[in-house]
Amino acid sequence: MPRNSAAEARKTREAIVARATDVASVAGLEGVTIGRLASDLGMSKAGVIGQFGSKAELQMAALDAASQAFVEAVWTPAADKAPGLPRLLAIGDAWVDYVARPPYEGGCFWTAVSTEFDTRGGPVHEAVRERGQQWRKVLRREIASTIDAGDLPTDLDPDQALFEFESIPMGLNQSIQLYGDTRAPARARTALRRVLGVET
Repeated sequence: MPRNSAAEARKTREAIVARATDVASVAGLEGVTIGRLASDLGMSKAGVIGQFGSKAELQMAALDAASQAFVEAVWTPAADKAPGLPRLLAIGDAWVDYVARPPYEGGCFWTAVSTEFDTRGGPVHEAVRERGQQWRKVLRREIASTIDAGDLPTDLDPDQALFEFESIPMGLNQSIQLYGDTRAPARARTALRRVLGVET
């Protein structure tokens, strides 16, 4: 019985977090309320809050789940590619795919919450910022190693390339979600290659 109860509790927690990330992609993390999740999932408020203890803990759980989903969608497909340009292009293409076919109803979770919390203080702001910085370090490392491998010009500024590379998927999300531009993913792929000086 305890084993079954633990498994059920884990499934319940996963269902709550999955719904929370979906809601956050549309309404932001501040739109993730205990009452809304309880209503959406057919649960009591006590059943929802009992899994986390507070709204802040629920928001952090949503961030963790979204981080894992992003890594699996964007980094994992590229990790086995050869270091240098093949891996960097694979990252870019996987990122475009993630934004174009997001696992959340509101589009890219990270575009939504980074915009929501860019000027807010507090622990959630710091958590969003920390996760974003971790990903930026990975990208900068890959760009720098691609330059070192001779696949990119030696005078290319890694920080400038990082800025441009990172800006494209965020702009892509807006083009899709706000403007409904069906050609935006192809444009994003072209833009990423131009940043890297790759002919399309």
